[in-house]
Amino acid sequence: MKYISEYRDRQVIDRLAGQIASFRDTKAVFMEVCGTHTMSIHRFDIPSLLPAGLRLLSGPGCPVCVTPVGYMDHAIALARQGKHIIATFGDLVRVPGSTSTLEKARAEGADVRTVYSITEALELARTHPGRKVIFLAIGFETTAPATAAGVLQAQKEQLRNFCILSAHKVMPPALEMLASEGVKIDGYLCPGHVSVITGEEIYRFIPRKYGVGCVIAGFEPADILLAILLLLKQVTDGKPRVENAYKRAVRKEGNPKAREMMESVFRPVDTEWRGLGMVKKSGLVLREEFASMDAAGQIRVMVEPPVEPQGCICGQILKGIAAPSDCPLFGKMCHPGNPVGACMVSSEGTCQNAFKFQSDG
Repeated sequence: MKYISEYRDRQVIDRLAGQIASFRDTKAVFMEVCGTHTMSIHRFDIPSLLPAGLRLLSGPGCPVCVTPVGYMDHAIALARQGKHIIATFGDLVRVPGSTSTLEKARAEGADVRTVYSITEALELARTHPGRKVIFLAIGFETTAPATAAGVLQAQKEQLRNFCILSAHKVMPPALEMLASEGVKIDGYLCPGHVSVITGEEIYRFIPRKYGVGCVIAGFEPADILLAILLLLKQVTDGKPRVENAYKRAVRKEGNPKAREMMESVFRPVDTEWRGLGMVKKSGLVLREEFASMDAAGQIRVMVEPPVEPQGCICGQILKGIAAPSDCPLFGKMCHPGNPVGACMVSSEGTCQNAFKFQSDG
């Protein structure tokens, strides 16, 4: 608690807020590209501490939110075959596909089980040798190394009934797409969890190529305010660059061993992001030597053509060109009890956080 309290100390926060207030004449738009940042910004009401000319946008940093409808349709179709065990993180159970969800498929008799890690999915494979266990592998560079470790463990144990359906993604290509397609962004609050794995180098091309500053940020109020302050200084100096404001967790080189493991198991491919469409070299699929554990390649199933939920503007929200309040469904047909789009499902989703903290206060 003492460790956390340092970054919630009122005097520290007031001092940082005062320094930020001195930039009252600076107009800037910063985007956080991490779902945990989105949660923290809403939870601690960071916008109330900022001058009027500074605007924060939520980007495509929630892994559940950027998982496309087509992936959910594929997972639901596999579940409906009735002979597999689907192992998934909890948030994914309620994400809508074109016509259903994993939650509804489970209610209809599919064996869909919530797990907290790939380790639990491996244990399911060990204890159910006569059934195929399919792990729904989603997330960015933060979770991909754990999936890679699980795949290597399954190979070591020769667990022939274990496989994954990969929706893993990497962050830099999405940041480049946003920066290059005219979305007005003056700086990125870069994701702390991802950066623990990747280090600082993956962001260097953004200020050099697009003139957009990057600051790696932690998740406590003082962390976020410090990152915003550093970005404001970059804007006024006219010198965009990469800075690390989360040095207690993020090393310049990141975690080379985790990256090496991830790269040994996965190869990059073009893949679809909800809201962004197809993003080049942003997806991760299993390399040829692990093809026997690739559910997409090994299990034949009919998947319905994907259909986006009618009226939902989740895609525009993920690109930073619309806010949850712009959606005609927000707080009416779409709420945490009845999510129409993925941004309302996840605890890291922009819409769920906007609804929750708007309602709380």
